[in-house]
Amino acid sequence: MKMLSIMQQEPTLSVRSVSEAGAGEILDRLDAAVWVFDIDNSQITFANPAALELWKATSAEQLYARDLKTDMTPTVAKRLKQYQNDFTQTDAAFTELWTIYPNGKPKSVMVVYRGYRLEDGRMAMQCEAIGDFDNQPDNLRSAEALLHTDVLITMFSKEGPPLYLNPAARNVFLAPIESFGSLFEKPSVFKEAIALVERGGENRLVSKLRTVLGNRWFDLSLKSCSDAVTGQPAILVTAIDVTELKEARDKARHLANRDQLTNLHNRSYLQGYLARLEEDGEALGSTIIFFDVDRFKLINDRYGHEAGDTVLIQIAERARAALRTQDMVARLGGDEFVVVIEGRCSRAALEKQIERLRSAISAPILHDKTRIDTTISVGVAGYTDETTRFTDVLRDADIALYASKQAGRDRITFFSTEMGAAALERDQTEIALKKAVQEHEFVLHYQPRLDIRSGKIVGAEGLVRWHRPGHGLVMPNAFISICEETGLIDELGKMVLQIGCAQAITWRRAGLELDLSLNVSPRQFADPGFLPLLKELAAQTDFPHGHIELEITENVLIGDHASIAEKLKAITAMGYRIAIDDFGTGYSNLSYISRFPLTCLKIDRSFVDQLPASGPVVQLILTLGQQIGARVVSEGVETQEQLDWLIEHNCEEAQGYLITRPLDVDGFEAFLQGTIPAGAP
Repeated sequence: MKMLSIMQQEPTLSVRSVSEAGAGEILDRLDAAVWVFDIDNSQITFANPAALELWKATSAEQLYARDLKTDMTPTVAKRLKQYQNDFTQTDAAFTELWTIYPNGKPKSVMVVYRGYRLEDGRMAMQCEAIGDFDNQPDNLRSAEALLHTDVLITMFSKEGPPLYLNPAARNVFLAPIESFGSLFEKPSVFKEAIALVERGGENRLVSKLRTVLGNRWFDLSLKSCSDAVTGQPAILVTAIDVTELKEARDKARHLANRDQLTNLHNRSYLQGYLARLEEDGEALGSTIIFFDVDRFKLINDRYGHEAGDTVLIQIAERARAALRTQDMVARLGGDEFVVVIEGRCSRAALEKQIERLRSAISAPILHDKTRIDTTISVGVAGYTDETTRFTDVLRDADIALYASKQAGRDRITFFSTEMGAAALERDQTEIALKKAVQEHEFVLHYQPRLDIRSGKIVGAEGLVRWHRPGHGLVMPNAFISICEETGLIDELGKMVLQIGCAQAITWRRAGLELDLSLNVSPRQFADPGFLPLLKELAAQTDFPHGHIELEITENVLIGDHASIAEKLKAITAMGYRIAIDDFGTGYSNLSYISRFPLTCLKIDRSFVDQLPASGPVVQLILTLGQQIGARVVSEGVETQEQLDWLIEHNCEEAQGYLITRPLDVDGFEAFLQGTIPAGAP
């Protein structure tokens, strides 16, 4: 059976009992069909003769035995439960169009429903047919659509309770409903919506309404109309639950504006946020704090990328906790973060906030019981009358951050105009370097290596120089760091190896037996193309196998020692030798040193400068060299006293200004023909 809702009436009759005297006889004589429907069991428990005829039943027993649930849709079942609840709570009566199916044929009748209490106390429904309905297809179908649709359709008086709710609306809204406005989560939204309806006759909006499932989002269509019963002004409301769609869109918007790892705002959101401040004229006086994690790559290399992620997540949480609620924190990418301090703030207050941030972040971070210590370098810049755009302020903060890195990390730097000029010069240098790599503007100068025992020059270290047009000879300290930051170090390192090997071949063909050491950067060593390049160079005619020494730093030895040892052995198998440059200043795991095929240890000049105070350390390196069969070279020898100490303690080789400065090819070859400086044996 189906129930089609036509209208809802005010309560009219009380729950009655057919056990009253004479009631049965009266019901039998009525022309109107009357029956009692057990809602819980979907069965008729009483029917007068007119009802038996309506239902096409041969007897009362035959009708009572029918299971009406078989013809009942879920929507109708919910509707009946709604009425059962209403009958239990109030003395109510409803008039509905009910389509029944006696013997499988539809029959539409108008029925009045009232509550009826069964003998066992359960609430049933008394049904009274008050007439056939005009079975016009459009009328029947429109009424059925109102019954079965999931769209909530209601009619409200402007200030009072609902005049009509379709079944979907009754299922969703909490009863009793005092007024349309009481459904809104925010009264202000309701007032604005009604005002628009009063001005234009209709309105559409998305808003949260109170429901049996909590507050949910609905797409609402409001139209001004008149109540067909009373003629009074009313509002017809159509509501579609769009909570899932709204939440999905909100989530997509959240993901678009948030960094996936740390849940901080991302670069895109930061740009939009600052653009809005600029448009509203509120950016002036605001400050951008740009910071990154010191030596973050080393954390990833030493502890793994999962540990690196833990560090970034912890830093994000600590930054958010250390700052004010109104301060905005974003992750630009990698280990770079930006904080926006909106509004004017004194230098002292800024420094206090940043120190609180640094202090929070510098606390140890644990990853799988491993303690990781972190520090940050900070650059600070602000919106001024001259700097009013996000890109410019962020650039200034980035310049200040770079200055913090150059000054030794773990510090705060405020941007200044002098920094801006230096940054401009650096940018110009970077552009010139890119051209220099393409045009091969680099050369090698050679600093001799003195065999202390024999007094002979036995080799040299090739040191790169840049012949920059218009600037003359540029030293490495002015461009190597830029090459490392920009990735140009890969091409430059390749060029150094090619120039150095070509020169070694030339010297060999000239009958000079010299060792030549060439520097290899950690990035170059890790490059997959490094070994193929070495193989290609070693395959050249007259290549001086055993006389090209590749200088690596101790940091290269960090990581998978077995893999590193295998790579070093592959290099030595091609005919190269391996030296550790600046030995004693980096990470040295002495238990693994013996596993690497090292042929030379180069004592860093910082130890030589401090002789004889640093003697014990230098002596330790000399002893280690003897134990592993590696020659020891002291770098930066500038005084006779230093050389005398090295001679006394049996150091094998030395290089430095005492012997000579690095020389170009012609100068080096001329030096080989001269005499050894005074003080050499």
